[in-house]
Amino acid sequence: MTTTTLAALVPLLPFLGAVATLLLGRRSPGMVQPLAVLPAVAAAVLAAVVAARQGGDEPVTAATELTPTGSVPIDLALHLDGMAVLVAVLVGVVATCVQIYSTGYLRDDPRYASYAALVSLFTAAMLLVVYSGDLLVLLVGWEIMGICSYFLVGHYWDTEVARAASLKAFLVTKLGDVPFLFGIFALASEAGTFRISGILTAAGSGEGLAHPTLIALLLLAGVAGKSAQFPLHTWLPDAMAGPTPVSALIHAATMVAAGVYVVARLLPVFAASAAALVVLAVMAAVTMVGSALAALAQDDIKRVLAYSTVGQLGYMTGALAVGSRDAAVFHLLSHGAFKALLFLAAGVVIHAAGTNSLAAMARMGGLRARVPDAYWTMTAALLALAAVPPFAGFFSKEAVLGAAEAAITGHGATGHGIPGAAAWTVLVAGLAGALLTAAYAARLWLLAFHGRGEPVPDHGRQPVVMNAVLWLLLVPTVAFGLTVWTLPDWLGGHDLTPTLTTTVLGTGLALVGMAATYAAWKQTAGLAARVPAGAVTAHPGEEPALTEAEAEASHEAVYGSPAEEGTPASGAAPDGTATDPGRILLGPALYRHAGSGFHVDALYAALFVRPVRAAARLVRFLDREVVDTYVRGAGTAPRLLGAAVRRAQTGNVQSYLSALLGGALVLAVAVVVATTSVTGG
Repeated sequence: MTTTTLAALVPLLPFLGAVATLLLGRRSPGMVQPLAVLPAVAAAVLAAVVAARQGGDEPVTAATELTPTGSVPIDLALHLDGMAVLVAVLVGVVATCVQIYSTGYLRDDPRYASYAALVSLFTAAMLLVVYSGDLLVLLVGWEIMGICSYFLVGHYWDTEVARAASLKAFLVTKLGDVPFLFGIFALASEAGTFRISGILTAAGSGEGLAHPTLIALLLLAGVAGKSAQFPLHTWLPDAMAGPTPVSALIHAATMVAAGVYVVARLLPVFAASAAALVVLAVMAAVTMVGSALAALAQDDIKRVLAYSTVGQLGYMTGALAVGSRDAAVFHLLSHGAFKALLFLAAGVVIHAAGTNSLAAMARMGGLRARVPDAYWTMTAALLALAAVPPFAGFFSKEAVLGAAEAAITGHGATGHGIPGAAAWTVLVAGLAGALLTAAYAARLWLLAFHGRGEPVPDHGRQPVVMNAVLWLLLVPTVAFGLTVWTLPDWLGGHDLTPTLTTTVLGTGLALVGMAATYAAWKQTAGLAARVPAGAVTAHPGEEPALTEAEAEASHEAVYGSPAEEGTPASGAAPDGTATDPGRILLGPALYRHAGSGFHVDALYAALFVRPVRAAARLVRFLDREVVDTYVRGAGTAPRLLGAAVRRAQTGNVQSYLSALLGGALVLAVAVVVATTSVTGG
């Protein structure tokens, strides 16, 4: 087979697997797991073969016109360069791990067939985005991922928290997709084509694009929604109401990575506008720092990881803001490995602890002994997240900081033509994020695995496949950083090795953050063990998915919120002393604000939700009391007239004769009077 044929099969196989699972899931339940796992495995293998054949050389392209449009053509096009084939391998590997993990995590779920089909469709849609050489075809995959996320986040639709989270994820991402669509049309109109290669040629030509800033900002709105960047980031923490494998898929290899991938693919369009790069840098900086502060105050272990994803995506967009596609994609690949591991390990921990609350885990003893596989693999993944050498996250994060330094000094291929304000913003925010990231990673590790108190109740052993997937993902988490010397050959050829300045500063700040968190934890650990934390909601013997669903649904009712004083999640004992190291590091006031995500949701509710609801109530009032009044009147008047006429129709002949004679008499009198008046005149 040719390389293009193999590439076409990569997204096609998961799509066919999704269709087959939906058709056969109810009739043949035993076929669901093979139909879920085998297409994902085959897609991952074929993606690796395509990557090996492409080898980082010149892009491989193929196209056929879908339909004549009379103006800008729409092509079913493949564009296989080093970036595309590597990201496709990431998607295939993570999707395979998620499908295998899910066979154990949702082994008794009655809706597993639909879940597995949606995961396969989700995977196919992301692979379509990665391989597509036409923006409209890319948009198809982009939107399919949106609807898949709606159904998967709302998998536990019988709980209010899941229904609300799925609706929020859909609406917020659609809010960004509208300007994104206009941006695609504007870009195609100016470039004369939807083909990505043609657009890049037009953007790099002497004439360039007529309105690069407008186009870049329109596209950026969609990217902010899909990749959960400020200010459209609020859906991602709430999306943790979905099953843990879904969280791993969304955060590591699909949906949120799609926005970063599109900017990387169209980077010359953004680079044509200095204003767009500055906006991108500011967005990345606010996202990096704000999400890290919020993560430091979360009680739900998955929400900590969700805010972590938001911040790490901020590093990727920050790298793009300083013109380094290579560093952004490097961090995308590295982050995909260790973030998938973090979420899947968190699923094991939640099942073993019977809760997703870090406040409760801090009051439990022996959790790490109960889940040794999750403990060791999650420890490595948290070190990668904190960018501690020699783990993968260290090399990829230093590549981002090094790109910002190069943009400031004007050295290197990415240092020319980048606004100094953008470069300084990314570098300073990146260093601050390194400090805060290490702090919340250390906090999660200490609270989850080093609690003091009664032994953890036994909720049963985790399925073997779940632990096996953790060890599989450990390999790239530990070793992927070693590709720093060969990866440039697959990307743009720019050096990605850490520089001395950013390495010393970034690693030093990370160590400071970890040390400060450990010192704060030492002050709080003893007190936390003596403070009741509420009920552990899950029951022994439940499957992992049911444990998580019950924990998610009851978390706020049982443990409260960090923003609410007097609750276990608030990080304070009844006397006001701190029981959470995050509360010491941030201070009580900042801790409360960070715990609520700095009230961005409340701001949106005040600015958008309440006015829209008020307008809806007004429209409903006008419809019922004004419009319906006219409609009801149009029917009431004839009805009343008919009722009056009906009363006269008594069926009594004497009444009819009396009325006839009376009427004749009235007419006669009227004629006489009229005649007299005329004669007298």
